[in-house]
Amino acid sequence: MRAMEISRSGLDVEWQRLQVIAQNLANINTTRSATGEAYRPMRLLSGPQGGFSAMMSGTTAARGDGGVRVVGVEPAAGNIRRVYEPGHPDAAPDGFVSYPAVDHAGEMTLLIKTSRAYEANLTAMNMAHQMYSRALDLGRQS
Repeated sequence: MRAMEISRSGLDVEWQRLQVIAQNLANINTTRSATGEAYRPMRLLSGPQGGFSAMMSGTTAARGDGGVRVVGVEPAAGNIRRVYEPGHPDAAPDGFVSYPAVDHAGEMTLLIKTSRAYEANLTAMNMAHQMYSRALDLGRQS
């Protein structure tokens, strides 16, 4: 049943990545967050369930067959865009407004890539389910 657990962890990570991307797109023109600063686009970081040292130890549980997990969410690099709008209510004394530097095309590309990864994990989970079901059927026939 490890294949289904691995696919499930992949589904969870990609779902959370989709949520972060949607949040970035929703805040593309947000000039002020709850902290009073411009919204900062975020990126989800993911990695294997076990650490690198555990993988190198060669133990069964740490060989990399444990799926993936969310490591954290960090601000993306180059994440503020300043626009000269002296009449804007959030303009600084110099007339510039800070907007999040969200690359719309880049976010949409990442959205498509992430949705494809989600679909691939879902397909792998369904295939594992079919194989397990077929194995049970073969066991009953014996």
